[in-house]
Amino acid sequence: MAKRIYVFDTTLRDGEQVPGCQLNTEEKITVAKALDELGVDVIEAGFPVSSPGDFNSVVEITKAVTRPTICALTRAKEVDINVAGEALRFAKRSRIHTGIGSSDIHIQHKLRTTRENILEMAAAAVRQAKKVVHEVEFFCEDAGRADQEFLARMVETVIAAGADVVNIPDTTGYMLPWQYGERIKYLMNNVPNIDKAILSAHCHNDLGLATANSIAALTNGAMQVECTINGIGERAGNTALEEVAMILQCHPYLGLETNINTKKLVPISHMVSTMMRMPVQSNKAIVGRNAFAHSSGIHQDGFLKHRETYEIMDPADVGADASSILLTARSGRAALNHRLANIGYMLSKDQLDDAYKRFLDMADRLKQVDDDHLHELMRETEIVK
Repeated sequence: MAKRIYVFDTTLRDGEQVPGCQLNTEEKITVAKALDELGVDVIEAGFPVSSPGDFNSVVEITKAVTRPTICALTRAKEVDINVAGEALRFAKRSRIHTGIGSSDIHIQHKLRTTRENILEMAAAAVRQAKKVVHEVEFFCEDAGRADQEFLARMVETVIAAGADVVNIPDTTGYMLPWQYGERIKYLMNNVPNIDKAILSAHCHNDLGLATANSIAALTNGAMQVECTINGIGERAGNTALEEVAMILQCHPYLGLETNINTKKLVPISHMVSTMMRMPVQSNKAIVGRNAFAHSSGIHQDGFLKHRETYEIMDPADVGADASSILLTARSGRAALNHRLANIGYMLSKDQLDDAYKRFLDMADRLKQVDDDHLHELMRETEIVK
């Protein structure tokens, strides 16, 4: 039986920290409802103490969405925690996500304190949060660069204080997959009370490894993954929800599954891209415009003979339109014949050979050939439907 992985979506918090991607309350509610339909387990709705607008958005989301746990971010400060608790007061199931730096870089240079003080502050924050919400998640900021033994002490300390989930963030996107996986494995094997909480993976994409690191964490014992739609987020972004969901679906031997309705991935990707004014790159995995497009003649020929020669997913499984055959100067006769047949032209072998020569000249000139161009080509070759 597959192990259930919980999906924690932070599009409305970490994702919204991208310059120019801010949403108003009504827009956030729309996204939250779509995330609910997608099947995420936790929605991180905002950082209530940061502004009145963010506070109000968290309140309204708790009223509009009732199935997922609604989470709010705080610093390890009593005022933050109390404000978050007030913002979450209507939530059917509420969570505060509080935390503090765990690496010596953060402890010495950002917080200017000691490891022992950090442990005391961490425990106090968890105890305070437990008084005001159903669940508490603690983040050990910059865990990727923290001393491993101290990190284990911090995890043990916050679990003892009552943390239900402990987030092990690779805050700067520094770690390699095997390193991050080993870090999770170390905590699973060296924290005495680890069975009392869930470990969570929160990875950033500074080196392009966020998704790979998240999968490494999940295969080594983490049971929650934190991600965003389209991988948006601070700097180079976060782990992309759609990538994790489809990796686990395409690799069932991992024995891990989510509650994500994958047929809604492309629609919510388009919604978030439009509302946050953050275009999705054409070659983005799963949801990019070219994710199921074929332009190379060798690929097109194989795909037309059997889809799985060049596709590991059916576009319908992620809510995408059918795969497309794009005609360029790299396309072959099979692709040209396929597209011509689609618009009503059935050519003999000799006719196709003649049309293909003309097509290559046209493709070199136009870069990409569409259906209108194909009709023009057929008129030039005096072929009618």
